[in-house]
Amino acid sequence: MEWPVIRQLRSRDSTGRAAAVTSKKTRETSPRTGDADTVVQSVCPFCAVGCGQKVYAKDNRVIHIEGDPDSPISRGRLCPKGAASEQLVNSAGRQTKVLYRAPRARDWEEMDLDRALDMIADRFIESRRRHWEDTDEHGNPVHRTMGFASLGGATIDNEENYLIKKLFSAAGAVQIENQARI
Repeated sequence: MEWPVIRQLRSRDSTGRAAAVTSKKTRETSPRTGDADTVVQSVCPFCAVGCGQKVYAKDNRVIHIEGDPDSPISRGRLCPKGAASEQLVNSAGRQTKVLYRAPRARDWEEMDLDRALDMIADRFIESRRRHWEDTDEHGNPVHRTMGFASLGGATIDNEENYLIKKLFSAAGAVQIENQARI
């Protein structure tokens, strides 16, 4: 056991601000990202700002997420939510399967993703067909449907919101809104 004062006197660290005062534990400490086998750039999922993230993974499991200093938007900074986004991926409560609850049913059942997407598409098309309006009550052409609407979230970026707006507009929806505007 060697005290820092003795190390300071034996070394050339006369001011005691360098290696002489560094503990053995500190010398043996390594970055928690040092053993990652993959580092990918990503975008924070929490809001529409689009802060850059570096996602570190080991054995196909996310081990750490930090701000990306190369991002022109956030320059390596993340808000508390963005800094904690690793919990989204590794949370024990995260749903990883599609769940479906039939009308008037009490329990949820697991469903295949392809089947769920087919059900959504079928309902979307049927609602559009059933509620389509070529003209309004005065005979003016409107080419719209009032059978569905879109409410986008602030957790998707501008490009995704743009594509959703185009999709619903092309389908004839009139009520297209975004959480960020409300």
